[in-house]
Amino acid sequence: MGETKLLEMSNITKAFASNVVLNGVNLSVGEGEVVAILGENGAGKSTLIKILGGIYKADSGEIRIDGEVKNISSSAVAGANGIRIIHQEIILVPERTIAANVFLGRELRTGGLVDERKMERETQKVIDDLHLNLRADQLVSELSIGMQQLVEIVKAISADARIVVMDEPTSSLSESEVQTLFGIIRLLQEKKVGIIYISHRLEELFAITDRIVVLRDGKMVGDVKTKEADRDELIHLMVGRELSSYYTRNKHEIRGVSLEVKHLKHEKYFSDVSFYARYGEIVGFAGLVGAGRTELMKTIFGAFPKAGGEVFLDGEKISIRHPQDAIDRGIVYVSEDRRSEGLILKNDVQFNMGLVCLSDFIKGVGVNQTAWDKMVEEYRQKFHIKITSPQQLTGNLSGGNQQKVVLSKWLAKNPKVIILDEPTRGIDVGAKAEIYAIIDDLASKGVSIIMISSELPEIINMCNRCYVMCEGKITGELNEEEFTQEAMMTYATRREEEK
Repeated sequence: MGETKLLEMSNITKAFASNVVLNGVNLSVGEGEVVAILGENGAGKSTLIKILGGIYKADSGEIRIDGEVKNISSSAVAGANGIRIIHQEIILVPERTIAANVFLGRELRTGGLVDERKMERETQKVIDDLHLNLRADQLVSELSIGMQQLVEIVKAISADARIVVMDEPTSSLSESEVQTLFGIIRLLQEKKVGIIYISHRLEELFAITDRIVVLRDGKMVGDVKTKEADRDELIHLMVGRELSSYYTRNKHEIRGVSLEVKHLKHEKYFSDVSFYARYGEIVGFAGLVGAGRTELMKTIFGAFPKAGGEVFLDGEKISIRHPQDAIDRGIVYVSEDRRSEGLILKNDVQFNMGLVCLSDFIKGVGVNQTAWDKMVEEYRQKFHIKITSPQQLTGNLSGGNQQKVVLSKWLAKNPKVIILDEPTRGIDVGAKAEIYAIIDDLASKGVSIIMISSELPEIINMCNRCYVMCEGKITGELNEEEFTQEAMMTYATRREEEK
């Protein structure tokens, strides 16, 4: 594999004003070859892919496909050249069906009219070939983030793709879905499709890729065969420093019960859920995609209506009908989808940080700008947020820095309980280490932390206790002495009645 150069990107350079984000980067992909792009957030990975996809135009350099120079001037031109990009951010139309999304912009027609049934049949065939538990006529809005990610993959490969870019494709997938994805990749390899695979999960790169290209600060600093690569060396190339440990976990005093949930129910997503969390404790929630973890936490937060059950805070029964009720009580929720639910990307960092605690800065009919500025600067320094100024657009930040802005927004309210839903989804190892240190520091200050994570090593290395969910029920509870990936996966695939 990889003898014929399907794609060559040579000396690609791109700057935004005085900020050079790519500097002479080279990338090649052969037929049937899987090439990883590895690098911290802000290293230039997304910019390089946007140039390949026709979203940005390089300041210099050239792109060759099958040895022929191509001017990829738009996403339409990229598509015409067989380039399909599965972006980390979900780009689907929520109120349309899976089939309609798969064929969006290339609808099948019969007699001049859009043939929805034919599109559904064609889409269902792809879905069935991939052994996915989806229906072509389902609305995208009914699907979890993980399932939407699978739809993005179906959409990309249903067309005649020659080069497929997967940007953090497993960030919302369960372990079994990851294996399904790997099977899809192997099928594409057999068809001589070239694949660019972007992921911060090094174990995935060793499992599925042929080569690993490393970017740092807009430059290519490594291009190694995967079978010859060393994990520590890759990390050193990526971050330019040694990371002796990803996880920060110290012993903290665990005090009384903060939040207790008894027999909580939702009409659709979960039933009869009971659990508790304590001050100074990090409680994990593990399970496969669709287990109901996110929906449970959104219900506690007041974003979804409950169908029954009770919620207690500090031993007092509370009624939460709206997220503001939860916030007023000191319960906050950091969404897994920070771009859609956690931030207003077209506003600046200062605006986003002050969203929840704006009332604290109101002085009469005006705003206490000095206090607001002080808060922003405090969290910028504390969390090492890389911004040019508080007025920088939040949408222009890397994923890791966006996540720190979201955390700052909520922590400015001094919460009693913070629910973290996939807190390190789509961020690099360096930023992960910083997020883990923030979580550990919060626990040391007595904050009660509930953490949903699909990464079992994250649960094992950061949590004091763990609940495991399957099909809307808690099927297991483990303390840290009992933590193993095998035990968690056993509970994650065990229905409540099998206990």
